[in-house]
Amino acid sequence: MAFAEDCYKVCERATADYHKADNVDAPIQNPYDPALIEHTLYAKNWIDAVQWHLEDIIRDPNIDPVEALAIKRRIDRSNQERTDMVEALDTYFREKYASVKPLPDATINTESPAWAIDRLSILALKIYHMLAEVKRTDATPTHLAKCQAKLDVLLEQRTDLETAIDQLLDDIAAGRKKMKVYRQMKMYNDPDTNPVLYGAK
Repeated sequence: MAFAEDCYKVCERATADYHKADNVDAPIQNPYDPALIEHTLYAKNWIDAVQWHLEDIIRDPNIDPVEALAIKRRIDRSNQERTDMVEALDTYFREKYASVKPLPDATINTESPAWAIDRLSILALKIYHMLAEVKRTDATPTHLAKCQAKLDVLLEQRTDLETAIDQLLDDIAAGRKKMKVYRQMKMYNDPDTNPVLYGAK
């Protein structure tokens, strides 16, 4: 199994496991050894699954404003955790390919391997939920047809993205691409760089 396909399988498993309880407060039961990259991938997708459903909940037009604010704060924390986890994945790749000497004409990719895997994780969630729409028995034929067409596109995106990730990793391993990681350096969560936060001190 190719690496990207293995990543998807881990994300797919985490998505399915989350939906056994389908509760944003359900505790994670990560089945992978913490020393393995699969452990991080599983945890990353679990965060994505929880955030997916928080985004659904907060869009309830009748939601209590106080509850909505609490969820918005939770989503902000989740976004930071997600970013931290992606950067941990990129650290793994940087260390893995540390001994590779880039070729003289090596180029830089538009995104790092981990951010591409981040998109693959979200794609696993999109496919899961679009498939659920396709299987609905209370929806109109028009709705089912639209969702099936969208599902077909998502499945094609999965194939393309897995191929692109494996090609990128092959290029890095061969020195054709430079393994370079830029931290996100988000300023709004940092009390030292968000004027609203440091102004309130």
